[in-house]
Amino acid sequence: QLQLVESGGGLVQTGGSLILSCTASGGPFSVYAMSWYRQAPGKQRELVATISSGGVRTYADSVKDRFTISRDNEKKGAYLRMNSLIPEDTAVYYCNARPPAHWGEDDYWGQGTQVTVSS
Repeated sequence: QLQLVESGGGLVQTGGSLILSCTASGGPFSVYAMSWYRQAPGKQRELVATISSGGVRTYADSVKDRFTISRDNEKKGAYLRMNSLIPEDTAVYYCNARPPAHWGEDDYWGQGTQVTVSS
């Protein structure tokens, strides 16, 4: 069973940058599609970015050209580099691992890391 631990959140000023890390253990990391989600107070959790097992990246429109998702299968890590941060990016960020569909398993989630962008 896969375990995910996020790190790298914190407080940053508008225009600043942060790199979030998600470290996995307990499973064959390379086969999972990895995503970052976020949830702001009073709002639903939203998908921010995804990188497939094959390295294909997709982004929410709100973060395109500012955020970059990457993965390192040897280190069992997924990363989210966030540039040009704005207050609207303030949220708890969650790492998600989606197994291959034919496995019939649920997604795995980390515990979340807080990102706060001050104006």
